[in-house]
Amino acid sequence: MIGLFDWLFGQYSDYPTLFIVLELIAVVFGIASVLLARKTNILVFPIGLVSTAIFVYLLWKWQLFGDMFINAYYTVMSLYGWVNWSKSKTSISQKAKVSQGNSQQPDQQSQNKVRIEHIQSRDIPILAGLAVATLAFVALIYYFRPVINNNFSFDGAVLGLHLFTWVDYTDMLTTALFLMAMWLMASRKIEHWLVWIVADAISVPLYFYKGLTFTALQYVVFTLIAIWAYYEWQRRYRIQFNAAYA
Repeated sequence: MIGLFDWLFGQYSDYPTLFIVLELIAVVFGIASVLLARKTNILVFPIGLVSTAIFVYLLWKWQLFGDMFINAYYTVMSLYGWVNWSKSKTSISQKAKVSQGNSQQPDQQSQNKVRIEHIQSRDIPILAGLAVATLAFVALIYYFRPVINNNFSFDGAVLGLHLFTWVDYTDMLTTALFLMAMWLMASRKIEHWLVWIVADAISVPLYFYKGLTFTALQYVVFTLIAIWAYYEWQRRYRIQFNAAYA
């Protein structure tokens, strides 16, 4: 048991206490945000912003630039999603008010709804563009990683694709998947959960390998919640669809 504990958490012996505390805070807020997303609760975005902002700082310090880019993008997309979900929520609330009569306030259930949608053909070019742009951008970062690690100096830095490792390529893949999932989530698409499930599952062994055990355990929880949430959103969509045509 002690040996297993050391294998999982031994790398933290060399980490500053501040980094460990910040990672734990980011993990807690990250899990809370996914649980809120399952319920289509708009608080997913402000809660998630706390987690992503902390991870941007930590991942920069750890020089995990692909992961850092993911969380920086999450921060931007969280702001976009916050606005998008707010508009959807307001629109549904207004429609409910009209259907109930202008003299009445919409019920609390109507106020808390956010309209869920399925992915459309028009979304495919955007997703493809995100994937290609992400792969190119992260590949560029890793290509110039020797320069970045050399205080942004080309003196003595060796560049080349031969320096890429399987971790770098996997990081490029998960980054593309995460960016696609976050855009789909901000756009209220059910299928974003399927992308999360794949990306989260890949991230579990990847973060264990990187020595970020708490973060790896977070992605175990993320995978399980994403599976649960996918069926929950499907159920909510059926209710929403039936209500629209009742």
